[in-house]
Amino acid sequence: MRGKNIKKTGLLRTIAVAAAFATATCHVCFADEYEDTLANMQSEEQQTQEMISNLEKQTQATKDSINLLQEQRKATQSNVTQLQGRSDALRSEIEGYSGKLDELDSEIEETENKMSELSARIVSLNEELADIRKTKDEKESLLKRRIKSVYEKGGSNGMARMIFDAASLKDVLNRYEYLNAIVRYDRQKIAELKELEEQIAAKVAEVEEKEEEINAYQDDLDDKYTQLENLTDEVQGKLDLTNSSISAEAGKLKDFDAQLANLDKAMKSLESQTAAAQAKLAQQIAARLAMKKEDTSGAYAASGSELEWLAATIQAEAGGESYTGKLGVGSVIMNRVKSSAFPNDIKSVITQNMQFASYRSGKVELIIANGPNSTCISAAQEVLNGARVGDYLFFMTKYYADYYGIAEYTMIGNHAFFYKWVTKPKEEAAPAVQESSEETPADDGSSEENHDDGGDDSEEDNDDDEDEDDDEE
Repeated sequence: MRGKNIKKTGLLRTIAVAAAFATATCHVCFADEYEDTLANMQSEEQQTQEMISNLEKQTQATKDSINLLQEQRKATQSNVTQLQGRSDALRSEIEGYSGKLDELDSEIEETENKMSELSARIVSLNEELADIRKTKDEKESLLKRRIKSVYEKGGSNGMARMIFDAASLKDVLNRYEYLNAIVRYDRQKIAELKELEEQIAAKVAEVEEKEEEINAYQDDLDDKYTQLENLTDEVQGKLDLTNSSISAEAGKLKDFDAQLANLDKAMKSLESQTAAAQAKLAQQIAARLAMKKEDTSGAYAASGSELEWLAATIQAEAGGESYTGKLGVGSVIMNRVKSSAFPNDIKSVITQNMQFASYRSGKVELIIANGPNSTCISAAQEVLNGARVGDYLFFMTKYYADYYGIAEYTMIGNHAFFYKWVTKPKEEAAPAVQESSEETPADDGSSEENHDDGGDDSEEDNDDDEDEDDDEE
């Protein structure tokens, strides 16, 4: 019997040792499995982070291309503006030449009319001169015939006979006087005709001289007209060349606009992919943290610079929120500093890419330059000393929390705070009606895993309320 008991005891001991060994082995197996799972999850996070990094590089390269094209477009637009100014100046110059050409046309027409009048006057004077010369010639011919007739009838003897044949002395005197009168008349007429001929000849010479002057003036006008036409043609050539350059530059602008439109489309696609990758990374981090919740409580020995960064970010993100709301934002930042999923110092957490919109916009650094207000400094000091309103790692406005379908969150003021990025099934995720006219995340291109999705709205709303911080304090 005793032997049986000894055997039984030995068997129990063997079973106990085996059970202990099995339990230890099981714990080791579970530990190994946990470590493997954790390593796999961290590896997946690393891959997602690398994807985000590559997307950010592509985004930056696209931004650089956009900036370069915008500079080139700006230079081209400036060139077009200058060319248009030159074109306008050339048009004005051509209009000036056209006005002068019109004036010369009128002057040339007036001169041609004067030339026509002078030509008609010369023709009339020449005709009058011809008539006078004809009359003079006829008078001279008549006088010659009369003298010839007298001489043919005896010359002086004939004249003497005509006188001596007179019946009386009175008849003699009358005949003599008659002959003298005829001679005087003929000579007077010839002299008058000669004088008239000289006058008309002088007028003809004067008119011809005037005609020569007008001809010279006409030639001068023709030369000026030709010069103006040449200048107009030259300027028109410059204008055509300028307009051709404007057309070419306008074509470049059109090409730039097309390229910019394509790059803008690519940018939106990259931003959408980056936002999706950020959301995926947040979910991966949340899943890893869910396996073993980290303790992110406790104080943090911050430098003066870190205190300033923390206070400035609290003011930028929650300047118009209650003091608890300020502590909430500070808690998220310090929980991240304490978490293995995020950088381990305050500034690195705040400046982490695509996380805090207030930093990206330059608002945080502006507040640092001016100095954070006392209320936000007090809130920052409290969370540095270990105060927390929760273990939250993320926050955003309620609108975006509902938009992304965050399963569980706590509202503090206008912000939704949560620890894990766990979403509802899509059919359950119905975004709340947005009262303000803010854009959807897809339009904004910033669907990150934290407050950035709604941070811009809270910043804008809170700016006007920052003066009330002292009252809250």
